[in-house]
Amino acid sequence: MTFTYELRAVVGQARAGVFHTPHGDLLTPVFAPVGTQATVKSLQPRDLHDIGVSLVLANTYHLYLRPGDELVRDLGGLHQFMQWDGPILTDSGGFQVFSLGELRKIDDDGVTFRSHHDGSTHRFTPEKSVQIQHHLGADIIMAFDECPIPTERSLVEIAVERTHDWARRCLDYHLKSGSPSQQALFGIVQGGVFEDLRAHSVKTLVSMNFPGYAVGGLAVGETKSEMYATLDACVPLLPPNKPRYLMGVGMADDLVEAVARGVDIFDCVMPTREARHGAALTRFGRLNIRKQQYTRDPNPIDEHCGCYCCTHFTRAYLRHLVRAKEILGTVLLTIHNVHFLVTLMREIRNSILNGTFLALKDAFLTDWHSTEKLAL
Repeated sequence: MTFTYELRAVVGQARAGVFHTPHGDLLTPVFAPVGTQATVKSLQPRDLHDIGVSLVLANTYHLYLRPGDELVRDLGGLHQFMQWDGPILTDSGGFQVFSLGELRKIDDDGVTFRSHHDGSTHRFTPEKSVQIQHHLGADIIMAFDECPIPTERSLVEIAVERTHDWARRCLDYHLKSGSPSQQALFGIVQGGVFEDLRAHSVKTLVSMNFPGYAVGGLAVGETKSEMYATLDACVPLLPPNKPRYLMGVGMADDLVEAVARGVDIFDCVMPTREARHGAALTRFGRLNIRKQQYTRDPNPIDEHCGCYCCTHFTRAYLRHLVRAKEILGTVLLTIHNVHFLVTLMREIRNSILNGTFLALKDAFLTDWHSTEKLAL
């Protein structure tokens, strides 16, 4: 299988395309819910199919620690293990390792860290990260990178060069030891909010000829304007014939703005996390179903939504479930939230194909920023 990207339509910088993978075509732009532990929290694979999900993300760091990547490999890989027959993307574990703070130590060869479960010591190198992802068997795998959350330019410069060195090592290992026709290894652009460092990172990674590219190190504390300016600086420099992935971004307005800047693939824990906190996503913002005003509300979360939750249940019932800490409340809100983002991306794709994306963008952002919102 050769991974290929077909560009079908463009409106401004926004792109509609198809990325061919061994487990099916991804119609882009596309949003991937996060299944950290080889499961999208509270949902079954059949729920994901019913919602229209086409891509799921799983986490290298967490699956390495529990149950173990070799166990997953021996049981047929992630697709068999979690009974998901569509495309899967695994991150490199880099962000999780670098988020451990004092539990990890970085050097030019890799990262030594202690498990957040039991304090046991482990080490990730670029080669180790790719090996784990080979065992997991995802369609799209990521190069091991250093996510430079600090804002000091000197620290970001070091992280960028280390990311480039590790990307070369990941690619070398993947080409020698993996199955490039079955797993596409993406490089990750870093550089913080420094536009020249981002441009340098793009140029360096593009020279390595990865089958796809991710933009990492955003949505980690910078302002929205800084995020958008960073995307403006680096996304247009990426090859037009390969997919572009913005890591860890899932707010609806950010999705619309990033698509307008040429991004194809997204993932985020936000829709499942918000559901666990009793919140529903709407085009007018976040609806907190715990509020007393919904005690007797006979309406669905969104009367225009076609998800299972909205076509069967009232706000009053959902409030009752959440306040009673019933599992079904989380399940229904997760179905709605994932459906909301997947449907939004489908509508965006269709608008690019028919040339109406700019009108959709303006209408959506007007609703999102409206002062006359729903009673949320």
